[in-house]
Amino acid sequence: MAAASVSMPGAPGLSLGFDDYSLYSNLSDDDLMQLAIERSLSDAHTAGSTLELNITPMVQNRTNPPARPLNPALQPNPPMAPQLCSHNPPANVLNSRNALDGDVSHFITGNGKRMVGYRRYDGTLQVAPEPEEELQPIIKAIYDGDAAAVREIVKQPGNSWLVASKHGWLPLHEAAYFGQTQCLRILLVAQPGMLNKRTLKDQTALILAVGRDHVDCVEALLERGADTEVMNQNRETALYKACERENAAIVATLLNHGATVNKQCIQGWTALHEAVSHHSVEICEMLVKAGAKLSATNIYGISPVFTAAQSGRVETLGFLLKNGADVNSQAADGATALYEAAKNSHEDVVELLISRGADANRPGKTGLLPLHIAAQRGTDGIVSMLIPSTSKARVRRTGISPLHLAAERNRDETLEALIEAGFDVNAELSLERSKMFEDRRTTVLYFAVINNNIEAATMLLEAGANPNLDTFNPLLVAVRQGCIRTVTLLVDYGANVNAYIPTIPTSFPAAIMFCMKYLSMLKYLMDNGCDALSCFDCVYGNDQHPPIKTLRSERDDLRHRTGTSAPITCLQFCEMISTPAVCRWAGPIIDVLLDYVGHVKLCSRLLEHLDSYPDWQVIKEKAVPPRSLMQLCRVSIRQQLGVNRLKLIHTLPLPGRLVKYMNHEERTQDFALE
Repeated sequence: MAAASVSMPGAPGLSLGFDDYSLYSNLSDDDLMQLAIERSLSDAHTAGSTLELNITPMVQNRTNPPARPLNPALQPNPPMAPQLCSHNPPANVLNSRNALDGDVSHFITGNGKRMVGYRRYDGTLQVAPEPEEELQPIIKAIYDGDAAAVREIVKQPGNSWLVASKHGWLPLHEAAYFGQTQCLRILLVAQPGMLNKRTLKDQTALILAVGRDHVDCVEALLERGADTEVMNQNRETALYKACERENAAIVATLLNHGATVNKQCIQGWTALHEAVSHHSVEICEMLVKAGAKLSATNIYGISPVFTAAQSGRVETLGFLLKNGADVNSQAADGATALYEAAKNSHEDVVELLISRGADANRPGKTGLLPLHIAAQRGTDGIVSMLIPSTSKARVRRTGISPLHLAAERNRDETLEALIEAGFDVNAELSLERSKMFEDRRTTVLYFAVINNNIEAATMLLEAGANPNLDTFNPLLVAVRQGCIRTVTLLVDYGANVNAYIPTIPTSFPAAIMFCMKYLSMLKYLMDNGCDALSCFDCVYGNDQHPPIKTLRSERDDLRHRTGTSAPITCLQFCEMISTPAVCRWAGPIIDVLLDYVGHVKLCSRLLEHLDSYPDWQVIKEKAVPPRSLMQLCRVSIRQQLGVNRLKLIHTLPLPGRLVKYMNHEERTQDFALE
């Protein structure tokens, strides 16, 4: 359905949806009124023309229209759309303040009080009650309920009392609106032709009486033959308004006088839609008996069944289904009643729909099933009910698993229920859905890791999730976030510590690029088989290196000038460590990496870094061959064991000191062979 919004005419481009309206929800009625006045006066001053200003201190919904105040002193005429008048304020206002003031705006408060706002030339905003208009004698008599006075006025010669107000309201409209039945009957006898006359908003006396729940006035008008089919500007009939007001007595009266039940308002709603939205089972029953169509849809394709499911009306929904309504009713966007009930977390409605055979495998326009939206909302009860009714094959065809949505929203309990139900923990997003994410994520595990949700990641890995399916490895995400717990968890379950990023080709594992400021994490990755040797494999060697941040074409030209034959197709470690954000850590980083390699030759750029600080000279000496025999043996043994067996080195029948040495857990100078 289209989202409702609050618009302020006179403020170009300003439209507040319900999401934005929360910005103003903490303002009082007076604050909202003053804000709207200031905006209207500012726009009027700029435009220099007559503008309309609609000020409503609260968001009025469709089912509760603002009531017309009963105080005749404050509300002599029907509500109108206030208009911005000329730039000269009322004379009595000017005289009371002895000042020449600027822009003027007339408006009605939420309580129906007429006010005038204007800005003085000193810039201050003034608000005061609007001067009362002089009432016609017959209108005043109707307000006071003085039937005798009304009878005397209508007996007078001439028809001056039949003059309509500037809003098109006749005395008959006033009597119907304020529920003055005796006055109404007198007016109908005096001038029967007024019976179906309309206001400027196409409101008849019957519609006005229905909107104010005046049963006696409605009966009096119908007895005189009032037309029940006349519609107001919103194409709402008297029957529609009666359903909106939840007045069963008036609905019964209108139906007994032949009111048509299937007329549609401007948005396509019927009286049955309105009755369902208000949970009026009694009215629904009357309408259905009178021939209301259960399959009628509004402009959004929404049927009464969909409305009941959307609003959580269980009893009303049960009545509609009992009378033959389609349980699989779908809106124009493809959403079913079951989908909408799951979306709005109406557990009892979902239970009823499933028991009546609702199809849980009908996707909406976005391709999602009810189970998807329930998993996203984290409504575990609904998820449990939908799992047996949902086909896993149908889920696969949607290109997204409910596991993805549960992990994305950190719905751990829902995630656990779906895993226990046998949903594939290695399900991948379809290409179309993966493209919606810049990082091209595909697995459920990726969502858990990027949310730093260790509990969810643990559940998935224990259930058999593969940590190496994504283009951008989840381990790289964890390393980039600096979360050692997640990194440890992923490595323990076989994450590739030597993963690369296709979009950022490097000559060394990408994990090293993300943990250069976390030396403990760097050391952990090295202990678990990360390739340190590739960091010292520089294509430039002792030759001159190109400046940092040069184009690839420029580096190729430099390669040709220096006679380097190896192609330069990716980022070198020495280039990465030379960036301003990392170069201050160059010495300690190189020191850690040297513990995991044998004989290596430092390139000219790495030597420049080590020469930049006197304290780093010892690191430079550490790299000078020959390396110690114990270091070469350690490197050789680690290479022979491999990454997987290194994780199990504690279980091997080896001396404790040797195990510590293999894991770099001791100082070399304290190691002594027995």
